[in-house]
Amino acid sequence: MATQQIASHRENAEIYHGAALCKQKSIELLQEINLPKGLLPLNDLVEVGYNRTTGFVWLKQQRGIEHRFRPISRTVFYDSEVTAFVEERRMRKLTGVKSKELLIWVTISDIYIDERNPTKITFATPAGLGRSFPVSAFEEEEGQEKK
Repeated sequence: MATQQIASHRENAEIYHGAALCKQKSIELLQEINLPKGLLPLNDLVEVGYNRTTGFVWLKQQRGIEHRFRPISRTVFYDSEVTAFVEERRMRKLTGVKSKELLIWVTISDIYIDERNPTKITFATPAGLGRSFPVSAFEEEEGQEKK
């Protein structure tokens, strides 16, 4: 389904290829929408696309990865295709991202920073359940751990 969505938003989109350029563009995107730079710790990106008209973003990597956010002791899985609609301090209708809670993987569909409390970032599921963490836990790490 993500591939179909990407195809429908390709027209008029900014599309970038190559691991180094894609990594740079993904960080620039996070900065542009005022989300922490370490939120998408993807290093093997092959394509990044951003359709500014619709707000649709996609990130393609060679294979899915797990990343451990040490400050909050959470493991997150990023699929080979991650998509979202972005706006100021928010990624909505997110696909391709799951967080490990106890022994199960929980799909994340929405990530946002509330204007009333800009020190917290909230992750919500499709069912509307959410959990907040300090924004500082998602700043870019040196030597990011990946599996």
